[in-house]
Parts: sequence; structure tokens; C-alpha cells
Amino acid sequence: MSQFPRDKSLDSSLALLSEGYRFIPRRCRRYQSDVFETRLMLRRAICTMGEDAARMFYYPDRFTRRGALPITALTLLQDIGSAAVLDGKAHRHRKQMFMSLMTPQAIQRLGDVTTAQWQDYIGKWENQDRVVLHDEAQEILCRAVCEWAGVPLTESEAKQRTREFGAMIDGAGAIGPRNWRGQLLRARTERWMRNIIEQVRSDRIEVTEGSAAHIIARHQDPDGKPLNIRTAAVELINVLRPTVAVARYVTFAALALHQHPECRGKLQADDEYTELFVQEVRRFYPFFPLVAGRVRNEFEWRGQHFRKGTWVLLDLYSTNHDPRSWEDPGVFRPERFRQWDGSAYNFIPQGGGDHYTGHRCAGEWITIELMKRAVRRLTTAMAYEVPEQDLRIDLSRMPAIPKSRLVISNVRRAE
Repeated sequence: MSQFPRDKSLDSSLALLSEGYRFIPRRCRRYQSDVFETRLMLRRAICTMGEDAARMFYYPDRFTRRGALPITALTLLQDIGSAAVLDGKAHRHRKQMFMSLMTPQAIQRLGDVTTAQWQDYIGKWENQDRVVLHDEAQEILCRAVCEWAGVPLTESEAKQRTREFGAMIDGAGAIGPRNWRGQLLRARTERWMRNIIEQVRSDRIEVTEGSAAHIIARHQDPDGKPLNIRTAAVELINVLRPTVAVARYVTFAALALHQHPECRGKLQADDEYTELFVQEVRRFYPFFPLVAGRVRNEFEWRGQHFRKGTWVLLDLYSTNHDPRSWEDPGVFRPERFRQWDGSAYNFIPQGGGDHYTGHRCAGEWITIELMKRAVRRLTTAMAYEVPEQDLRIDLSRMPAIPKSRLVISNVRRAE
């Protein structure tokens, strides 16, 4: 039986926190292997990267997400009782609830609502000296997704709820104050969302049939019982928060436009190029670094037996930069996606495998559409300048973001 290389550190928890996105790929290079064994939080962990590892990780029903993430991250990203921590038939049934929201018509509606918000904000930015694009994009997306989902959001609430969702996202990969702030603000969000669910069920709020609020409030699990109030609130948050998180990708898209100005003309001349550009942003820039699971059904891979409960981490970022799948992976080149083979395992910024039966992000198609809408606004609906600022991306920070969160100035509507 073959053995995977073992990291020599007694425990690598501090190294993971200090190295962030570089932790797994550095050791893969060191051991000349795309899989190695280490210890994290004093527990044995198998770390992997690459297309073959993704196929192993996303094999149906092989892993459970229960106990795979630290509770401090789980409660900010998915939470206890959510679809993400269900397995087998229960997971597939709950996942279908989310996928029912991902019809082309529904995605188009969300895109249209978001575009209208962008237009309003462009007008507002014309009267401001400077705009922090990431923060503003979060608010645009919060307003848009709440309207689309059937969640009432007053003008005075918009900034508060945006802060809450933003704190959850920003704190998920941290320990200490950043995480504590996310936990505190999440508690406020849950109280708000439980009240929304109760009002929808009692018909005190009229919501559109087929909206996220309507579907989740009325959903029944396989036993025929509706979700309890807390779980329904958690799942509605799991529609809203990830949509607000797309602001990070919007910020990276704007950064790419600044760093690769030759793309701007191509985007203005060729609508099909927009999707190539968006996909390359998702491949090239760091979103969330990794996913984790615990073996649910024992299996063999590369001559090694994976026992039930084995902890496995799959690196998303380095898989998207794997030179075995991507030529010159450190070069930003949207045209590469003209030849991409469409694999569900070599391009996994939001997870791999099947959307309907596995744990791949249900909102991936929404992400692509909202990014395309944002790129079109940035290139055709407005002109702006990017003043001198610190645009460095610290890969030890999870999730990563440009230091300045990308400041723009002198915004004006395009002619």
C-alpha cells in the first residue's frame, strides 16, 4: 500500500492561518505530490489539489460536510441544519429546493433587478469624490437579492443588512475579532430572518409565488413536515449571503480591468468575450481557498484506504492554477476559456461535481450572471478613474480582497 508524504510539522494549524491560500500548494511543491498528510488542530488531515483529487472528493455520497469545518467557520458560511451538512437523500431533497430557484427566467429577473440598482448607484457616485467599489457592490447586491427573494428591506435597513452579510463573509476564514464580529452580526440577521419567515407563513407579508422567501417558508422535508423556523431562516440567509459575496468577484473583475486594460476594448466590442473574461476572473483571483469533508463511505484511492471519518481538504485555488490543467496558470488570459473542456473538476472556484446531486454551489450560475452584469456596467455604462492606492492581495488573508477594496473616483455616466 502506498503512503502519502507526511508534513514534518507536529501541527500545521498556525501555518495554515499564516500562509492561507499558499499553504497546500507550497507543500505539494515541497513533497512533489498533489496529496500529503498533515495535522490541523491536532487532528490528522489529508490535503489535496488538482483535477484527479476533485474527482475523488466529489464522488457522490463519499464525503459528509458534518464536522469538516471549524464551528466558527460553519456558522458564518452555512450553519447547522442547512443543506450543506445534510447527506444522501435528505441533502438531495433540500438541494432541489435551492435549484428550483435557478431557472433561466429567475436568474434573468435577478440580473435585471441588479442592473437597475447599478444604474441608481452610478448616478449617486457622480456626486462623490471617491467610491470604495467593494463596499458599494455589496450594498447593490444586498438590495437586489432581497428584492428578488421577496425579503422586505427598507431604505434605512439596507446598510445595516449589508454590514451583517459582509461581516459573515469577511469573518469566515478568520479567528479572533474578525470572526467574533461576524458571529455577533449573524445573530442579528437570524433574528430578522426568523421574523420574515414567520410573517410569510402567517400571510402578514405578501410574497411572490416562486420567490426564495415563498419557496423556503413553504418547503417540506421528505417527512412531509415544514422546516422549523430557525432552519428556514438559515436557508434563506444561505440564498442572500452568498449573493452579497459576489461583490468580491465584482471587485476582482474591476481590478482585472485596471491591470489588463486591453480587455476593456474586447469587452465593449464582443459580448461573448464577457463570459470568457468573467470565467478567467473566477479562475485567476482568490475566492474561498478550500473545501473540506469527512469520509462517509470508505473507499480506496491511489492505493490508500480512506477510513470512515478521515478528514480531507481539497484546495480550490491551487486546482484552478494547476499547470496540468491550465497553460501558464499565473497569466490572466480570458481567451483560454474558448478551449476549456468544460470539466466539472479542473475549474472549481465554487466547488466541483454536479449542481443537483452534490455540494457544488447552487448559485454558481447566479454568480456568473451578476458578474457579467457588473462588467457591462463598468465598461459601457460608466467612466471612472482608479487613483493611486494599495491594490495588493494578501493571500494569507482568507477570504482575500485587495487591500484598498478598490477605490474609484471621478465617476460619470457614459455618453
